[in-house]
Amino acid sequence: MTAHIADVNVAVDARAARRELRRRFAGQLYIPNSAGYDESRRAVNPSLDARPVIIAEADSALDVSAALTWARERQVPFAVQSTGHGTYVPSDGGMLLKTSALKRVLVDPDRGIARVGAGARWGSVLAAAAPFGLAPLSGSSPDVGVAGYTLGGGLSWLSRRFGFAADSVLRAEVVTANGRIVTASRDEHPELFWALRGGGGNFGVVTSLEFRLHRVASVWSGSAVFPLERAAAVLARYREWIADAPDELSTAIVLMPSWPSTGGPAVAIRAMSSGSPATAVDALRPLYRAAGVPLWEDFGEAGFAETRMPGVAPLNFDLFETLPDPVIEHLVDAVRRPGSRVGAVEVRHWGGAMARPTADAGPVGHRQVPLSVIVEGPPESAEALAPYATGGTFLNFLRDPSRVESAYTPDNYRWLQTLKGRLDPDNMFSVNHNITPATPRTHRVYL
Repeated sequence: MTAHIADVNVAVDARAARRELRRRFAGQLYIPNSAGYDESRRAVNPSLDARPVIIAEADSALDVSAALTWARERQVPFAVQSTGHGTYVPSDGGMLLKTSALKRVLVDPDRGIARVGAGARWGSVLAAAAPFGLAPLSGSSPDVGVAGYTLGGGLSWLSRRFGFAADSVLRAEVVTANGRIVTASRDEHPELFWALRGGGGNFGVVTSLEFRLHRVASVWSGSAVFPLERAAAVLARYREWIADAPDELSTAIVLMPSWPSTGGPAVAIRAMSSGSPATAVDALRPLYRAAGVPLWEDFGEAGFAETRMPGVAPLNFDLFETLPDPVIEHLVDAVRRPGSRVGAVEVRHWGGAMARPTADAGPVGHRQVPLSVIVEGPPESAEALAPYATGGTFLNFLRDPSRVESAYTPDNYRWLQTLKGRLDPDNMFSVNHNITPATPRTHRVYL
């Protein structure tokens, strides 16, 4: 096979980069056409085909510092990836730093905290915490990486009771834009600590996190499935019902053209309660009355670590203050219409502890908005919803990097830009859902 000229140039530069980095980098290094390169560059998003010049798999925070310093000195584009679940910007022509080897998980059951490396996945944390009756604020999939999920906010089925995953963070080890390794907490570098808890990967490379675990020995969860003909009535009741829902009960209404357990179009009430099952059953009665007799249901009690609540892929995600009739009509029609390419619709209740942040809580999204709607289908399947949505979004579910500002309140976004101008004025951390730095006034990197 004949190589393109551009490919040869990249290969020569990559070999030189590997020689330079090898002197101070202990982890694995991969360049184009080397064994392991294609596997290491892959993200979960199949549409990304990133071609970094070099991939550096860090073994420690010192490795992260060495890689970042090398990229900064040479003005090479710099991207960070743990598991690749949150990757939507390709690391073409630059360095891709992998933190997947930093996966140590330590649980302190007496203090109820976990210290977790940036490469750890939620499954490892769940397994380590469960024997002590503790639970992290993990999401729907145990395969998702802890760091990216948490830095983007982190919406858990336990979040109505305990807040976002970012709200449980106590401290973080971070490599800043100038290569320094620092600890960020309420007492050390508090501005950086604030920005990390919802600001994504814009303010440094997090190499480990320490966060609170929560006393949740078991949960009651499952789904009740009803004929799709009841969907409009269920959604209309749901928009009123959420006002009095207890914090320990998280719910979603899901519409599908073909529900796996019934084989036909259906609407489902999906719920998880970390409180009393009897209280949850009683709270759900108004929704059941609107839905009728279930075709199938599987509610039961189990440990949080063993519970699986599958999510709907957030291809089109919007936030809503309420569900007007035209929105309900569109959602039902999107699933029912012959030839529709919509695979599922999810309406989810937020609120609870997420809407009651502490005074120093991080900049996670639009906390006061009570509802989200996901339409799993092509973009045009959700266009009719735009006039009724708030225009805001949530960083973890944002697929369009050009809309980062919409993930924050205006005040929080302005302050994030100001901090970006102080902490990363050259925008080293830009191959991501990027927050552009405001022009620094008096100094550049201050950490």
